[in-house]
Amino acid sequence: MMKLAVLAAAAGSAAAFAPVQQGRTSTAVQAFENELGVIAPTGFFDPLGFTDGIDQEKFDQYRTAELKHGRVAQLAVIGYITPEIFRWGFDIAPGIPCADVPNGVAAINAIPALGWAQIIFAIGAVDVRGWLGDFDIGKPDLKGKEEERALQEL
Repeated sequence: MMKLAVLAAAAGSAAAFAPVQQGRTSTAVQAFENELGVIAPTGFFDPLGFTDGIDQEKFDQYRTAELKHGRVAQLAVIGYITPEIFRWGFDIAPGIPCADVPNGVAAINAIPALGWAQIIFAIGAVDVRGWLGDFDIGKPDLKGKEEERALQEL
């Protein structure tokens, strides 16, 4: 048994030094390889290919949507955490004060259907009409500093 273990270890270590067949490497340059946020180890990271065959205008639209959705996600987290430490003094629906609405996922069943309809309508109106303002606010002012910002560590 010991001889078999030594033989297997020797065969495994010999295989470690065997030449390895090299795979093909792509020399194709991505269209957005020089965009802000591209970092050295990964380059332009788009594993699902959302940017394949799109122009700069569509790419900028994707970036704006990414910024907007990131802000919405931040607001959602704040909305989830805030009821743990603070309660509003108004009624969320007739006869249902905010103080009586449970926290977290349990709130789903406590809000009536008309309340959910109002919430969904408000979210849709903000998304379609842009009532929260211009999403250019909050974008960094990079006039002449693109190269410097691209080389900064995250």
